[in-house]
This record gives sequence, C-alpha cells and structure tokens, in this order.
Amino acid sequence: MTVESAPCAGCHEVTDAERFAQLDDVLQQYRDVPGALIPVLQIAQAIFGYLPDAALRRISTALGKSFSEVAGVVGFYSFFTTVPRGRHLIRVCLGTACYVRGGKDVLAALRSALRVEVGETTADQTFSLDVGRCFGACGLAPVIMIDDDVHERVRPGQLMGILEKYRVPGARDAVRREARQETV
Repeated sequence: MTVESAPCAGCHEVTDAERFAQLDDVLQQYRDVPGALIPVLQIAQAIFGYLPDAALRRISTALGKSFSEVAGVVGFYSFFTTVPRGRHLIRVCLGTACYVRGGKDVLAALRSALRVEVGETTADQTFSLDVGRCFGACGLAPVIMIDDDVHERVRPGQLMGILEKYRVPGARDAVRREARQETV
C-alpha cells in the first residue's frame, strides 16, 4: 500500500481528517493480519510524520490490543516517535568508530547550530536531531545521515554548508547528485 505524505508547497495540504481516513483504510486492511502492529505503526508514522496519541488509541482499538501494549512497542523501538519531526531528520552516528573519530564533536556542533537537543525539532520545523549507534560506514567515520543521505568524514566546520543544502527547496536532489559524483 502506498501512503501519501504531505504534498509540495502550494499543493493541497492534507488535513488531519484525511490522515485519519487513510489510517482507517490501513486498519481495515490489517485488522485480521497476525503480527500487524509494527507494520501498522510504521504506516501510521508515514501518514502523520509521527505517532500522535489519538492514532495510537485508534490502532489499539482496531487491532484489539491494549493501549499500554501499543505504547510499549512505540517506546521500545527508536524508529518510532510520538513528537512531530521536522522536514529533515538528522541522525549522528555515535557507534565506536564515529565516536572516536569525532562524532561527539559533530553532535555538539549540530546541537549548537540548530539550538536543539537530541530528540527535538527546530522551531521552524526544518530539522529534527537524533543519534544512531552504527550506520555500517565505520571506514567513513564520522558519519551523519540527513533523511536517507549519508555524509561521510564530517567535521564540525562543514555542517553549516551541509545544512544549507537542505534548507532550500529542491536542494535534496542536488545533494544526491553530488553524492553520486563523489562515489564515481
């Protein structure tokens, strides 16, 4: 099933009622599927951008699970979030190689530049900051990911230039083209 997320600027803004209608369609489809909770939560997070309490309650009721069980799963897996995220998710790797090679300094610089703590979103809703334990790119440490884009051997002094590319609409495509050219 494909999930429509919020469309481009100037297009129809998706309302909460429409998001809940999408969730209801998903719940109808998964109602009798064993092991449906995690896939439903993933789809719901894609629909809303996070997992609001009202969505968790609706999922709980539709799947015949207690609210505490649903909330427990959401709390256990770091992928899930119950707070809105920005348009771009920045994850800083703090696995051993990245940590030793300066990941902690990159994280400190991001916290300062964005004026947020880990788990928070900037006031303009552009960036959310999170950490990861290993992205499987230890030879390229320290590494950050912005959305699905990997930035390797990142130094604190490079961050403003990297972030600027994500502030401009359509810039993400340019970032991907640059990344492809670097690997050729």
